[in-house]
Amino acid sequence: MEWLKTHRNDAILIAALMLLGGALAVFLYATRQDGGYVSVQMDGQTVMELPLSEDTQVLLGEDGHTNTLVIRNGTAQVVEADCPDQICVRQGAVQYEGESIVCLPHKLVVSVEGGQGSGIDANTG
Repeated sequence: MEWLKTHRNDAILIAALMLLGGALAVFLYATRQDGGYVSVQMDGQTVMELPLSEDTQVLLGEDGHTNTLVIRNGTAQVVEADCPDQICVRQGAVQYEGESIVCLPHKLVVSVEGGQGSGIDANTG
């Protein structure tokens, strides 16, 4: 209890930051949007765009490297890769606009784009 008396301002600052962080997390969770399609880039070039609404499996490869991308139930996931670290496989499925899966050894980026917006570009008064 003595610590709280001497460090009262620190405790108030910590509580305020935790409250602000929690409010930000709730806001970001509530405003996320489902994506419409995934953009697949290899070596910085967009090679294909696939809709999340259609289940499909694609073998992506370049220079002897392969990644298997599966789109199922509105989510995209790299299920198999021959890279040594397997980070892209362990990433799991993505479905929300702005999420991505990256495989650095193969220079592969799978990004979710084109979420379902409200259809309103601006409000006028």
